[in-house]
Amino acid sequence: MRAEWVLLLGAAIWGLGWLPLAHFAGLGLAGMPMVLFTFGLLSLPTLAVLYRQRRAWWRQRRGLLGIAGFGGWATAGLVGALSEGDVVRSMLLFYLAPAWGLLGGWLLLGERLTPSRIGALLLALGGIALTLGVDRDTFASLGGADWLALSAGLSFALNNLATRAAEQVPLASKAMAAFLGSALFAALFCLLEGTALPLPDAPTWLQIGAFGLFWLAAMGAAQYGFSHVEASRAAVLVVVELLVSVLTAAAFGDRLLGPGEWFGGSLVLLAALIAARPPRDSVNSLSEVRP
Repeated sequence: MRAEWVLLLGAAIWGLGWLPLAHFAGLGLAGMPMVLFTFGLLSLPTLAVLYRQRRAWWRQRRGLLGIAGFGGWATAGLVGALSEGDVVRSMLLFYLAPAWGLLGGWLLLGERLTPSRIGALLLALGGIALTLGVDRDTFASLGGADWLALSAGLSFALNNLATRAAEQVPLASKAMAAFLGSALFAALFCLLEGTALPLPDAPTWLQIGAFGLFWLAAMGAAQYGFSHVEASRAAVLVVVELLVSVLTAAAFGDRLLGPGEWFGGSLVLLAALIAARPPRDSVNSLSEVRP
């Protein structure tokens, strides 16, 4: 599969993440404790994988450290924002990440700002605004949860840039370093806030393990896509996560989609299709080598 489609698949899996999270919330397990248990469990094999692949990633250890820090905070910060603040505001602020990714790819990686990429970004942001129902009160005042979501979106974009730059780091190390970072940030938050950790029973631990495998598949697909797709294009493609979240919430929840939300989702999908198109240079190079 092309890297763009693998990235879209990973984003779609992320968009389904609210379903198991809602299930665990019904069991009394949510927020940072859920992050700590899930990614703490995934961190056990993470340490073994990182040790075995240490020779492969050692020369780019700073990039791997950036993935662990930025990727870990992106997950922990977003979960914290959704747990403590308004979901609409948090998701909107988090999904300013495409703008950060486009600018970061241009400033840090020297990627070109083509008209199609800028147009795809504007379409995606406009679709997000329509899908989430942005109004004049959305940005009235930013609270603590809002800053969490905003910083998580920025960290998500920086994680994508670090993943793209660390081209010599094995895929498994990239994916699992983010798990370790999420577990450490969640543990720090639980410690600072004095959060009492619940004691899951054996069946719940099995479900948490299955949820961890779910995220492993999503992160593996995403890291593969981020490693092979230019950051400015990848920033637009991952917005499909929001579209999947809204559509599944309408299908499996009690929320009905209005005309504005359908139109906004169509704009997001159109932006993803535009961004998924290969660059003109690569198309020309392929045509030149054909007999």
